[in-house]
Amino acid sequence: MTRKLRREEGLAILAAVLASTLLFALGAALVLLTIAETGTAASFVRSSEAAYAADAIAERVLPELAQMPDWTVVLAGSRRSVMVDGTPDGTRSLADGSIVQLEEVVNLANCGQRTPCSSEQMDAVTVERPWGRNNPRWRLYAYCPLQSLLPADAASSPFYVLLLVGDDGAENDGNPEVDGGPPVGGEASNPGAGRLLLRAEAFGPGGAHGAVELAIRRSVRIISWREGPG
Repeated sequence: MTRKLRREEGLAILAAVLASTLLFALGAALVLLTIAETGTAASFVRSSEAAYAADAIAERVLPELAQMPDWTVVLAGSRRSVMVDGTPDGTRSLADGSIVQLEEVVNLANCGQRTPCSSEQMDAVTVERPWGRNNPRWRLYAYCPLQSLLPADAASSPFYVLLLVGDDGAENDGNPEVDGGPPVGGEASNPGAGRLLLRAEAFGPGGAHGAVELAIRRSVRIISWREGPG
């Protein structure tokens, strides 16, 4: 009888240990799932905020561009927005200690690499840039903390925003630093004259990044607007 009780007690202890292990595993799985869902939700919120921030800088520059009689000055880099926080180079620090390297942003847009682009690389025909000599050569036009664009009583924003300008790829003048130059192939007209490409980007803590791309034409009528790679 004593042996039987001991066996039963041993089985009961084993069953209790197994049940405890199972409950612990289930609890740990629930905790990990909650953490993952929280992280996913936070990432979605940051991405959405970044997209809105990029939209904001794009909308703010449109009135400036509407007042310019010739967009060649922005394509050539001789004129920039009043919405700048210094020279168009170097680094800008974010709230979490990460940085935005302005030259790298421009290089990535022009040839897909962080280091300086050669003329041959910028003229190369790719899926994203199929116009060869008429590929846009992106230049910084506006760049500053989003907070500096907001009303004094607005909630604080940690995002840094910038906007690049480029010539419309439909042009046939072979010169991406001139808006609507004479065609070089004998065409009767330049279909890209009076059109400008804009690329707005926003950078935030935790690697948050948003971008929008749009094309505009004279009287600043928006031809296209799409969310870019974030």
